[in-house]
Amino acid sequence: MYCRKGFTVWFTGLSGAGKSTIAEELDRMLRERGVPNVEIMDGDVVRENLSKGLGFSKEDRDTNIKRIAFVCHLLTRNGVANIAAAISPYREIRDYARELIGDFVEVHVSTPLEVCIERDVKGLYKKALAGEIKEFTGVSDPYEPPLKPEVVCETHNETVQESASKIVEYLERAGYLTPVAQVVA
Repeated sequence: MYCRKGFTVWFTGLSGAGKSTIAEELDRMLRERGVPNVEIMDGDVVRENLSKGLGFSKEDRDTNIKRIAFVCHLLTRNGVANIAAAISPYREIRDYARELIGDFVEVHVSTPLEVCIERDVKGLYKKALAGEIKEFTGVSDPYEPPLKPEVVCETHNETVQESASKIVEYLERAGYLTPVAQVVA
């Protein structure tokens, strides 16, 4: 059971922090609860399909995030539960997304850089640390953590299910999901 109001859960964090993994688990949990319309806007997928040709300069990154935010805005106002998983390193552009979308839940996937480097499944940190990738978030380009995210997930201290459950609990408290206890009663 859920509320029919659309919303966007916006994941932000370093590459390798676990944004996409938690997003997939959250998607599964929402569908299991009967939320019929859930969309995941994964940063890598968007870059390949909506933002092809953009680089990694601040301007290009901002353009990519604005595109994700615009699609989430359209879907949110039409009752869809959106899950946006993109590094989105700059506070100013995340604030822009929050204002545009309105029903916005910021989730900081707060994973230490050292853990992200250890995970480095794509080999990007290795290349960035060797100077082969310029403007890499957390290495040669800044990451500005959120000041007041609605939820903080620490993937180095909690399981994927624990992280996704924290988000579901927040969505219940915020009125986006009907608590399971109320549905059963």
